[in-house]
Amino acid sequence: MTTLAFVRHGQTDWNAAGRIQGIIDIPLNADGRAQAGALAGRFEGEHWDLIVTSSLSRAHETGRIIAEVLHAPLATDSRIREMNFGRLEGTDEAGRIKRWGEQWNDLEHGIEKKEEVLKRGYQFLQELTENHEGKKVMVISHGAFIGTLIRDMMKAAEYEASLFNTSVSILNYREQQWECLLFNCNAHLKVPSPMNGRV
Repeated sequence: MTTLAFVRHGQTDWNAAGRIQGIIDIPLNADGRAQAGALAGRFEGEHWDLIVTSSLSRAHETGRIIAEVLHAPLATDSRIREMNFGRLEGTDEAGRIKRWGEQWNDLEHGIEKKEEVLKRGYQFLQELTENHEGKKVMVISHGAFIGTLIRDMMKAAEYEASLFNTSVSILNYREQQWECLLFNCNAHLKVPSPMNGRV
């Protein structure tokens, strides 16, 4: 059995402002670094064989902070970077309405297709489960990427949720089947969770 913990990166200034980041490389802010440190404290004492992060700095720094506490090896893989949101990147809701109107979401914005996200996601998972069978691996990535992948893996509506910064989702892979043990858990932040946060 292989165990994966999918972790969304810590907060950035653009997260706080409600701006879409996509593949723009926005760093963690002070709150994001604190969130990563709090999550590292939650996992302290546990053994993780490997931490793999997106190539974007907000995910890589989150992973580095955790890896330093857990003394786990750290690797980077560009296949688990965030979804490309095309011309929506850098915008907030008010800006999108001002530029394209209330129905902005009905327009074509050059967003990476779900099928493309899943293709690179499943390539990554296949390689990871083959090369790290029986291991525990933490994957530090992004909200849209993780959400898209887990929803497709589990084929259930209950996984339709916006992921919290540094939320944790834990899955086991056994006999070519995925089982989700924990989804979008942010208990390490010690704040009340909306109903879509599984703790």
